[in-house]
Amino acid sequence: MSLASCLPILECVYCLACARWVWKKFRYTAGRESENWGLAAANEFEPVPRFCRYILSVYEDDIRNPIWAPPGGYGVDPDWVIVKRNHEDTRGRVTPYMVYVDHQNGEIVVAIRGLNLAKESDYFVLLDDKLGQGEFDGGYVHNGLLKAAQWVMEAEAIVLRELVVRYPNYTLTLAGHSLGAGVVALLTMLVVENREKLGNLERKRIRCFAIAPARCVSLNLAVRYADIINSVVLQDDFLPRTTVALGNAFNSLFCFPCLLCINCLKDTCTMEEKMLKDPRRLYAPGRLYHIIVRKPFSSAKKPKILPIVRTAIPVDGRFEHIVLSRDMTRDHSIIQILTESQRTLDSMLERDQSMDIPAQQRMVRKACLAKEHMQEHRAALQRAVALDVPQAYAPSSYGTFRELEQGENSGKSRRFSFTLSKTRKESWDDLAGKLLPTDESREKVLK
Repeated sequence: MSLASCLPILECVYCLACARWVWKKFRYTAGRESENWGLAAANEFEPVPRFCRYILSVYEDDIRNPIWAPPGGYGVDPDWVIVKRNHEDTRGRVTPYMVYVDHQNGEIVVAIRGLNLAKESDYFVLLDDKLGQGEFDGGYVHNGLLKAAQWVMEAEAIVLRELVVRYPNYTLTLAGHSLGAGVVALLTMLVVENREKLGNLERKRIRCFAIAPARCVSLNLAVRYADIINSVVLQDDFLPRTTVALGNAFNSLFCFPCLLCINCLKDTCTMEEKMLKDPRRLYAPGRLYHIIVRKPFSSAKKPKILPIVRTAIPVDGRFEHIVLSRDMTRDHSIIQILTESQRTLDSMLERDQSMDIPAQQRMVRKACLAKEHMQEHRAALQRAVALDVPQAYAPSSYGTFRELEQGENSGKSRRFSFTLSKTRKESWDDLAGKLLPTDESREKVLK
């Protein structure tokens, strides 16, 4: 059979595969991936709208005379702004950011804005994502975002150290949107790995809110840092679901069918087991919060449902599929996320008030919530072990399954890993005992 006679057959097979993929895509809705997740509590979701406002304030040239302030303002006291950097200050290494001390909520805040469509330097940071190029702490990360995070760490380490020492009871909170979300996620990991540079900052005093993040860390890192990194995704947002290389995605925007073909081939031909076992594949970082504000196939302009927030630390099914929706780009906007997250929080608080929960029970519930999150983190790590995710080991502060010493003269820190080898059979209870804190230490953390 000649090549010319085979072409029609190959074209038919390809068209059938694409038709199957498109049919699956139209049946796939945003709420499907999180339908089995638990509902988030109001007190854990409460900081999200506030940090969206902080990020928005970075867009202003002069916070004292804001131009685009949302209703109610940004909630930022200009006298509490310690550092504010623009593109000229960062020399294009990272998007503008600010360091802010929130005395009202007891937080030292690093807020980083998202991509500026008019700045080539921002594109260079985002598109520097060659698969497997960036390595960090036994996993893989987005190379361009890692360089940006390293620049911020080197530039602001002294300032952050002074603030951490001056305010020993304050939490160091890092927040960012889109490109900035990926930067703060990797910056958080850098802070954890270099706590001695910040006055031996305790891990429990560090947390991160990545709003609409790019996929920037490998699965083992996404699960390991889920106790301090939180990713917030609004309904159909495309960026946390974009599995193709961002460089190819941006090039394909000029030919949308090309982007669909790339996704078609990847989704049709790649098995889930293979995806999970690819150590270089990148994911949205940490614990995920999925905001659901409308029914499937409905528009943002139509009447909305009662909004809910679902949360989990998933291992498999971590925002793997793009949702074909009219709002897939609109849901990525920081203003849209602020509006919907505030509406969602108001609804959650209203439900709590209607239940008339006493203050003492609220405090008990908050302590129980911290314990539940710790148990869920444990379950996620166990799931990663069961699925044989490469290098799904725990951070050193939690203990190890096996220590791989690099040698006394190597100059490198120890790397920690565990495997389910046939020769070394240990029960999960034994392994988890080394991995996670004991009940006594958990009680100390909760207190």
